[in-house]
Amino acid sequence: METAGGYPVVVTVAPQPEPRNRLTTALRPILAIPHAILAGPVYWSSRTGGVGLLGAAAYVMAIVSWFTLLITGEHLRGIREFSLYYLRWRTRAVAYMALFVDPYPPFGDEPYPAAIEVREPALARDRATIAVRLILVLPHVVLLVFLLIAWLVTTVVAWLSILFTGSYPPSLYRFGVGVMRWALRVEVYLLLLVDEYPPFSLD
Repeated sequence: METAGGYPVVVTVAPQPEPRNRLTTALRPILAIPHAILAGPVYWSSRTGGVGLLGAAAYVMAIVSWFTLLITGEHLRGIREFSLYYLRWRTRAVAYMALFVDPYPPFGDEPYPAAIEVREPALARDRATIAVRLILVLPHVVLLVFLLIAWLVTTVVAWLSILFTGSYPPSLYRFGVGVMRWALRVEVYLLLLVDEYPPFSLD
C-alpha cells in the first residue's frame, strides 16, 4: 500500500505461480463472458468504452454525483460505495481476462489476487476540477488509446507464450499490469472518487 503522500489509488496484482494454467488460459475468452457482461470487457476490447452493467450504473450515478458535488461539495455515500464496488469487480475481471491471474473471479467481494484500494478524500472536494473533469482527462484518454493497442498486441503474445511454455513473459506482464493500473486510475478520477490528477505513469 502506498504511503499517505502517495497517489490515493493503489492497484495490486499478486504474481502467479508457474507454470500457468494452460487450459483456463486457452478458454479465457469464453470463461470470462459473465464477468465481461457485468463489469465490462477488458480495456483492449474492440469496444473499449464498454463498462458492463455495473459500470453503466456507476457512470449514471457519477452524473448525479457531478451535480451534488458542485452544489453541496458532498459525495453521496451510497453512490461512492457502489462505484468502489464496481471498481473492485472491474479490477478482478480485467486481471483475469488479461491473463494476469488464473483463479476465477468471485461474483461479489471476496479476497482475490488482484485488488484496488481508493483512499477517501481528506480535504474539501475540488469543485473547479470536478466541473471540468471530462476536459481534464482528455490527455490521458489520448495516450491510453495507444497504450491499449500495444496492450492488445502484448496480450496476444503472452497468451501464446502461456499456451506453449506455461509462462507469461515478465516484461510483457509488467507492461500490461502498468497499463491496467493507469487505466483504472483514470476511471477512478472520471467517477469523481478522487480529485488528485492521475499520474502519467505505468507504476
